[in-house]
Amino acid sequence: MRDYVEIGIGREARRAYGLNAINIVPSRRTRSSKDVDLRWHIDAYTFDLPLVSHPTDALASPEFVIEMGKQGGLGVINAEGLWGRHADLDAAIKKVIEPILFADQDVHGFRQPGVAELQELHSAPIDTDLLSERIAQVRDSGVTVAVRVSPQNARELAPIVVKAGAEMLFIHGENISAEHVQEGGEPLNLKEFIGSLEVPVIAGGVSDYTTALHLMRAGAAGIIVGQGSTTSPLALGIDSNLATQIADVAAARREYLDETEGRYVHVIADGDIDTSGEIARAVACGADAVMLGQPLAAAAEAAGHGFYWQSQSAHPRFPRGLITQTEYGYGWVEAGLASDGGTSREDIIAASGADRPSLETVLHGPSTSTWGGYNLVGGLRRAMAKCGYTDIKSFQKVSITVSQ
Repeated sequence: MRDYVEIGIGREARRAYGLNAINIVPSRRTRSSKDVDLRWHIDAYTFDLPLVSHPTDALASPEFVIEMGKQGGLGVINAEGLWGRHADLDAAIKKVIEPILFADQDVHGFRQPGVAELQELHSAPIDTDLLSERIAQVRDSGVTVAVRVSPQNARELAPIVVKAGAEMLFIHGENISAEHVQEGGEPLNLKEFIGSLEVPVIAGGVSDYTTALHLMRAGAAGIIVGQGSTTSPLALGIDSNLATQIADVAAARREYLDETEGRYVHVIADGDIDTSGEIARAVACGADAVMLGQPLAAAAEAAGHGFYWQSQSAHPRFPRGLITQTEYGYGWVEAGLASDGGTSREDIIAASGADRPSLETVLHGPSTSTWGGYNLVGGLRRAMAKCGYTDIKSFQKVSITVSQ
């Protein structure tokens, strides 16, 4: 039964829960973490880890995407990001982080350092030849190639990226709807569009049962739940209660499974998921996989030199998303490079995040962190093993409680 509360005369609201309100309950039987199988199957593809990287230029250098695949996860390229706009990708990234490194103080409210530069970089046109060349580079490495396009540009860009070698297509926006109506415009018919493609389509983000069921009926192989890490709660009043949203979309999956007599659609959780415990909670609520952003930005292979942002941060008129630093995003301060007056700006930028751990360490350890921010895979394995589960599907049935 859904829980509704009265917020005023004649107005009710449904009570919903974030991941941090959910507690996993261990069972009477435990297992060894070595027995846990984290393999994740979607369409014809199998991944050793149920982890997907957020499609942001802060992560997706070609080296990062390739390494993410080699480590067992899925790296996602943003077709509308800097990959296809600037030949010198690293120089473009440094242009974003430089004003943050040299800001006199943190700026909140009217202007955040780096956002204007990100908007300017995204104003350059997409060079489809450059984009295709970089997608082909990833394809040649042997890892699965996943590319993200926005719902607005899917019709134009999808054929290009598929021809270049994309094996999975993410149609991904902050909040994707079941039906977009625009006066004078032609809405994208998702069912016809997905049916015309020869690659599986992952669609999202969604926040509710009805939209998820519509996308499943349109042919999506996977549904992204949530909106990632943005400032939309402040800018739009739209926030994620991710535990409830995952459970709702999992219910839509069950409905669709019965409706089609066996077609299973995967649920991918995308929110402020930063630790192995939050990954475990997302799976316990019904997710098959988790989309990660900031935790992976600490990796040496990530493009952002220890800084993280989402694609919404580059919106030309209404950016929604902070450019944030991981603990490895400002090593230059700790090293005292900015204080001696003789260090060049170029050297400071180069030193920023110089001691970052490898992606392998972030995912598999070893870790000296006690809060679950590193060795994400090991933390998930142990959470499952302590509850007596050895695979993702069965762990979705683990007992949970809610903290009031």
